[in-house]
Amino acid sequence: MDPGFVLWLFSVSLGASALGGMLGMASGIFVVPFLTMFGHIDIRTAIGASLVSVIACSCGSASPFLKGGLVNIRLAVALETTTTLGALTGVLLVGIIPTAYLFLLFALILALSAQQMLARRGEKAAAATTADTWGWAGALRLDASYPDRGQRVEYRVQRLPLGMVLMYGAGLISALLGIGSGVLKIPAMDTALRLPIKVSSATSNFMIGVTAAASAGAYFLRGDIVPAVAGPVALGSVVGSLLGARILLEVSNERVRLLFVVVLVALALQMALSGFGIQLGGASE
Repeated sequence: MDPGFVLWLFSVSLGASALGGMLGMASGIFVVPFLTMFGHIDIRTAIGASLVSVIACSCGSASPFLKGGLVNIRLAVALETTTTLGALTGVLLVGIIPTAYLFLLFALILALSAQQMLARRGEKAAAATTADTWGWAGALRLDASYPDRGQRVEYRVQRLPLGMVLMYGAGLISALLGIGSGVLKIPAMDTALRLPIKVSSATSNFMIGVTAAASAGAYFLRGDIVPAVAGPVALGSVVGSLLGARILLEVSNERVRLLFVVVLVALALQMALSGFGIQLGGASE
């Protein structure tokens, strides 16, 4: 393979994973469009490489996020159960619902999520500590704290049943459209569970590798994971995820929130165009 193309693959995956690692999203939602549109790589090969990218991104950023105290492991386990159930339901429903309607629905959900996340700008973290936790979150001991630029910030998990329902929907739509569920998990954790955006991003990043690993096995058995493509992508993803994790640990919550809203709006526009038959590329977790 041409060394220039290998370097290009490395660079694309590094940038995508740095952004994905910082925002807690599947880097595949950025990798696949670039590989198919600019690298002229077959869609299945691109998706296989993106799955490897997501696993590498999740594993690479897991250590600094866990060491930094940003990941809520108890919450991640609880939410991943309903996300997986939603994904299994989506697999059973594939082909029944018209794809165009799903794209438009997804675009609407992303737009509403962006609006809700913008509405939370300036909301003080201390407001979350007044929540009543005698429900599920309290019983499961999900409340925690995280370090934020020299200070220890306490937070409480709110409306856990609503959050689990939204996670089910995220897994369902993810399976139906073949996209990463991280783009839906973070708005759900931010608006329903009222988590700090850094905790949402880190916890989502911790979760997405589990789903991607299961999907990657199927693609590997079908021969869609090409080592010549997946290798440079995986290497770039590890480096990019470490860079993204370092940035997340340093920047403010509001800057992360604004960047995530920008990404949500861009993806909403892409999904709306796809719903009207204008394809700009695919994405997968």
